[in-house]
Amino acid sequence: MSKPKKTTSPWARVRRSKIHGRGVIATKDIPSGTRIIEYAGERITKAESDRRDEVRAARRAAGGDGCVYIFEINKRHDLDGHMSWNTARLINHSCEPNCESTNVRGHIWIVARRDIAAGEELSFDYGFDVENWQDHPCLCGSGKCVGYIVAKSHRWRLKKRLRKARRIAKKTQA
Repeated sequence: MSKPKKTTSPWARVRRSKIHGRGVIATKDIPSGTRIIEYAGERITKAESDRRDEVRAARRAAGGDGCVYIFEINKRHDLDGHMSWNTARLINHSCEPNCESTNVRGHIWIVARRDIAAGEELSFDYGFDVENWQDHPCLCGSGKCVGYIVAKSHRWRLKKRLRKARRIAKKTQA
């Protein structure tokens, strides 16, 4: 079986990122609502997804890459985008993203949330839950960043936990 062709987009190219490592940068102005690139990968069962996440966590604990590339497709299947040919895997998280991921009949598309100017780095909210927040530091640098990659809908929970941790730390220092 031959290696799939690298995913490309007429709207963007891989370049050095201001957020983290490599990123995907708009090569021309992108109108709001545009499907920019498909997030491609291997369709896997939930059980296989859990197994791969355990391997990823062990790799991270050993000092390796702890990046997550798995998208939920439906109740039974996920999409593992950890393939070198999946260009969309290089789109970084931001707490103030200009894109969003959309599931269209089992295909994950990265779509512009607003007009994006040529030269701007593409980003989307990875949507992580608050459960393992310490494992995913955020480097986006936006004014709304809480320091960790957590879905917008869960950030209030994380802020509450961080305030509580600061209060406890102050009490132990006093």
